[in-house]
Amino acid sequence: MAELTEEVVAQLHQEDSNIKREDEERAPADAADAAEQKDAAAGDSKPPATAVERHISIQTKLEGLEMLVDMNGAGRKSCPLCPEEKFKACYSHKLRRHLQNLHWKVYVEFEGHKMCICHLPCRNLKPSLGVDQASGRHIAHYHCVVCSATIARKTDMVSHLKRHVNKGETEASYSSSSNVVPNEPAPPGQAYEIMKELGTDVQLLPNHTTPQKSDTYFSRKMKSNRQLVFCSLAVLAEERNPLECLDAFGATGIMGLQWAKHLRNAVRVTITDISDTCVKMIKENCELNNIRVDGGQRGPRGPDRAGAEAETTPVATVEVAKMDANVIMHLRSFDYIHLDPFGTAVNYLDAAFRNIRNLGIISITSTDTGSLYAKSPNVTLRHYGCHIVRTEYYKELAARMLVASVCRAAARCNKGIEVLLTVALEHFVLVVVRVLRGPSQADESAKKLRKLMHCQWCEARVFLKLGNMVDDTLPCDCHGSLPGKTAVQLGPLWSGPLFNTGFLRKMLSAAVRHSMDDIQPLVKTLICESEGTTLKSLVHGSSVLTSQAECGVVIKTLQSGDEARLADLTGKRKSGEESGNVLKKLKPDASLEHPPFYYSIHRHSIRGMNMPKLNKFLQYLMEAGFRVSRTHFDPTGVRTDATLQQFKSVLTKYSVPTFTKAATSTQTSVSSENPA
Repeated sequence: MAELTEEVVAQLHQEDSNIKREDEERAPADAADAAEQKDAAAGDSKPPATAVERHISIQTKLEGLEMLVDMNGAGRKSCPLCPEEKFKACYSHKLRRHLQNLHWKVYVEFEGHKMCICHLPCRNLKPSLGVDQASGRHIAHYHCVVCSATIARKTDMVSHLKRHVNKGETEASYSSSSNVVPNEPAPPGQAYEIMKELGTDVQLLPNHTTPQKSDTYFSRKMKSNRQLVFCSLAVLAEERNPLECLDAFGATGIMGLQWAKHLRNAVRVTITDISDTCVKMIKENCELNNIRVDGGQRGPRGPDRAGAEAETTPVATVEVAKMDANVIMHLRSFDYIHLDPFGTAVNYLDAAFRNIRNLGIISITSTDTGSLYAKSPNVTLRHYGCHIVRTEYYKELAARMLVASVCRAAARCNKGIEVLLTVALEHFVLVVVRVLRGPSQADESAKKLRKLMHCQWCEARVFLKLGNMVDDTLPCDCHGSLPGKTAVQLGPLWSGPLFNTGFLRKMLSAAVRHSMDDIQPLVKTLICESEGTTLKSLVHGSSVLTSQAECGVVIKTLQSGDEARLADLTGKRKSGEESGNVLKKLKPDASLEHPPFYYSIHRHSIRGMNMPKLNKFLQYLMEAGFRVSRTHFDPTGVRTDATLQQFKSVLTKYSVPTFTKAATSTQTSVSSENPA
């Protein structure tokens, strides 16, 4: 019996050890399965890296604001838009009244979205302020639905949204999510923002508006600049293709991607940047827009990568290179080069003209407005070699100074230039020139660099002719009637035309074709400025056009009435000697240069006199026999070939004394009270 009991005990001990061993072997597998399930759940709940969530203070209805808190639950609840120390937890009926009276009542509406006031510590506190001061001044704010900026006052937010509308930036321009995942996750605390412009998506970092903190700088204010450059490239692509194009300062690569996406096989785009971060961002933006990067195609990630590559074909091909702009322009030849550095572009002009092909185009964007607009004369002298002062026409002065620097750089390479387009706005100066090879073309361009005599008292100005003496050059008598020296010598500046009418007309058709509604009014103003006409005559003029080629540019000029009727009756174009004679007759009119500089009607107004309306004043100048047009440089400026004395005489003639109007209104009121 004892032996039997010992055998049973040994058998039970063996079974217990086997069960324990099986449990130990099964435990790691169960732990691995649990970890996989946990990671999968975390992956499902984790938002994509590119998702940009709208702030909780932006809602469409009051119910959406109340849904942030469970109003039906019991107990006290905290406000989702106020910190605990500002608004203590309360019951549902008080919280609902608080949300409606404090946050919802003062909302700012934009395209159906209500931006409620937020009291959370979203804004960074200034270190110079104390905690008590900062808590009172820096907490209440609004979140912009377009750019996610935080603005304290309601009136400032309304003005901020109006600026977005004027630039064409709306809430629909920005997407909140994307199916494309970046190569690597964003840095801690940073999230990618997807911005869409002209059908092109680009990724942006939160500090993309600060050049000192981000290499991938992007400015929404330069949208008009990018569209003007695109239209100039589209015009060149109509003349010849395929074109070798260079975007020398890629940053996010949006400009080169727009070229490749809309012009397709007509261009071969090369985007370069010296920063590794920018090159990486450009390649990710290429993948985001289904554009193949030359040198290695990367398809979508996932198990169906091979099938996706077979189904989706890239819309275009772009070459992305990490290289200095001067180096690549010395190594390769291009048909179109765009220079847009941060600041001045004079350091890259020599390399740009080194290998540019004949009849190619170079566009230069300069953003150093401090030196261009005469705010830093010493920097202006150092960069551009010009002496300038602040004048009423300072924007055109900056444009002519930049063109003069471009002309000198081209002449050093035995090349001349033809200015096609010049735009000077608040944030930048854009110059587009066509390159003409040969020393004779360089000499002709260099002859247009002249000094400018400017009267600091009456703002009269005149270009000095070659070999002319300085004395008695200005048409005004300020140097004789006033003590001291009133005239100053500026320059050297570009004295030739700043626009090409035929090129601008082709740019306008390109803008219409690609649905660029933002810059069409600007291009129309440039056309009127180059022709010396008003917008009304441009719109209501004859639509019968002829074409003539000049310096590789097809220029459209208006036919006369007899020639238009003759063409309509016969249904044929003139050929042979007759067409040649017509072109010879039209050529002087087409090459007629616009008057240099402009006058501000407010600068030369007469004290105690009411000026006529600007459009009426333009009509009075035209009736006096002068060429006249508006200018994009100044909304109150008038470009005319009249001298300053003639300009003032017409302005004085049609100005009405202020007291006359007051006396007339008084007499009218008296006669109405005491009828005869």
